Amino acid sequence: MDPSAVTRRVWELAEPLVLGAALELIDVQYRPEGGRLILRLLIDRPEGGVTVDELARVSRELGDVLEAHDAVPGRYQLECSSPGVNRPLLREPHFRRALGQRVRIRTRDPIRERRVFHGTLEAVTGEGVTLRDPDAGSVVLPFVAIEKANVEYDFGRPARRVHA
Repeated sequence: MDPSAVTRRVWELAEPLVLGAALELIDVQYRPEGGRLILRLLIDRPEGGVTVDELARVSRELGDVLEAHDAVPGRYQLECSSPGVNRPLLREPHFRRALGQRVRIRTRDPIRERRVFHGTLEAVTGEGVTLRDPDAGSVVLPFVAIEKANVEYDFGRPARRVHA
């Protein structure tokens, strides 16, 4: 079975279950890692902050649903996790929640002779985003051109010790 068909089917089965738990399905990934197939679901609360207990409950319920529907061929490992602080931006609502934050966006093809942009997300429309990149200025990036995007959380610089 085609990996993209598996991810689409898993998304169809998982999203109602995740929404029923008042959570949001961010992404479904199905790929080989370390010699085995991994089915990874990134789940979060729309306002942010999912608990380990919530992830475990969704994982148990989803495992039963996937098995009942025979949605994933062969042996695989199911992982349900939080997207973390550098969360991926995949859909328009994800970008809208990241307005004003620092993001990294990689495009499929060069735009202004570049494929990677870092900066503050200034605007989001139905067609794409506007990013303020320190090197390139204000750049409009259509959704269809975006290959990968994520929030870049800035942990700041480590505190310096002051010697007395």
